[in-house]
Amino acid sequence: MRTALITLFSVLLVDQVSKIAVKLGMYYNQSLSVFGDWFFIRFIENPGMAFGMEFGGEWGKLALSLLRVVAVIAIGYYIFKLIKNGASKGFIVSLSLILSGAIGNIIDSLFYGLLFSKSTPFEKAVFLPEDGGYTTFLQGKVVDMLYFPMFEGNFPDWFPIWGGEHFLFFSPIFNVADSAITVGVALILIFQKRFQVHFDIKK
Repeated sequence: MRTALITLFSVLLVDQVSKIAVKLGMYYNQSLSVFGDWFFIRFIENPGMAFGMEFGGEWGKLALSLLRVVAVIAIGYYIFKLIKNGASKGFIVSLSLILSGAIGNIIDSLFYGLLFSKSTPFEKAVFLPEDGGYTTFLQGKVVDMLYFPMFEGNFPDWFPIWGGEHFLFFSPIFNVADSAITVGVALILIFQKRFQVHFDIKK
């Protein structure tokens, strides 16, 4: 339990501190170079699912937020059962990373719309604005800022489907919570044979 809690709160702390710092300190779509031309802090907001996809307008956003809450409760309960049944520390850490990342993004969706004013390319957000936040409960946008455009070029003309087209690697913009989820899933996939014994938990 100690391992799970340390993982959970460490990721949440870094995730939320970085998001709040960017939200209050940067204009929307502003970029700051960290290392040369391959690592930037670029502030955008994700209105829906991963990679900026949306899901059925406001009602879809509401359903997605509630689904995330249910998923977090289910994962949390599963981790609790794993701990009671003596699962390996590696598996606990992996699932705790996924849980912490999910909670980190849920916090944005649930509360950021109430706590902050709207971010624009010309005006920075304000915490607890007098006129209220930029949207209602469960309708907030997820703050993203990590951007790694490592290299770009054009596919060869003979390349299937995308022949001759321009490409950029790596183009998605994400956050610490997304990174935690990705690392957690990757660890489970890499060490699945070692963790497989813990997938079936006795009631």
